Amino acid sequence: MRQFGELESAIMDRLWELGRPASVREVAEELRPDRPPAYTTVMTVMENLYHKDWLRRERDGRAWRYTPTRSRSDYTAALMQEALGTNPDRRTALAHFVLQLSPHDAALLQQALDNARSRPDTGGA
Repeated sequence: MRQFGELESAIMDRLWELGRPASVREVAEELRPDRPPAYTTVMTVMENLYHKDWLRRERDGRAWRYTPTRSRSDYTAALMQEALGTNPDRRTALAHFVLQLSPHDAALLQQALDNARSRPDTGGA
């Protein structure tokens, strides 16, 4: 998975913020209200995001309404996992990451680890 480009990111951010299906026109007008990008540019990028399975769409008259297929948190986690996968020394990479966390973020990470440990195993046996 690669990181979103600038316009892809702006479109996904807007759709995540809306929390409801939106048309290309709605998204285009809200990206930069003073000077929105060209409708056809936004349409092309949203179509590309649809084909990459980041968006789903449903007909609304002659237009499509788009919604994200994954959350912003899923996207961030996938980027973090990809970045971690670029280093063969995962232990050191994770240690450096943790050392750069703020105390607040370190506490959030600890909570997530505690929750992950306390989850019942849903695997086979």
